[in-house]
Amino acid sequence: MLQIEHDFTLPVGLLGQDGGLHRQGTMRLATAADEILPLQDPRVQRNPAYLTVILLSRVVTALDGVERVTPATIESLFAADLTHLQRLYDRINDVEDPAPRGRCPSCGEELADDLERLGERVPTPSAS
Repeated sequence: MLQIEHDFTLPVGLLGQDGGLHRQGTMRLATAADEILPLQDPRVQRNPAYLTVILLSRVVTALDGVERVTPATIESLFAADLTHLQRLYDRINDVEDPAPRGRCPSCGEELADDLERLGERVPTPSAS
């Protein structure tokens, strides 16, 4: 069955006004509109890197201690948390298959990068 929402835990957490760190949240699968509509945003047109902020603010549906996730919320994240959310987005939306990092010296199997969970195999393209 298709999983629409994915829970996450931020590695650092959003620093709240109370001084506490808010780490638990939920991200949903992106729609075509989530990827297309932010391209019309003037902030993205001025700075294409801002696309990440707008896109994540659309798909992060909940973050404990935050009433509504907005671009300002995403801007307030620590860099490690932003990277974590970008990787989660890529994984759940199947944006790109992780590139192999090398081969196991014992069995010769290609090893995946650190984005793969333990125990999961990465399909490798057939050699032509």
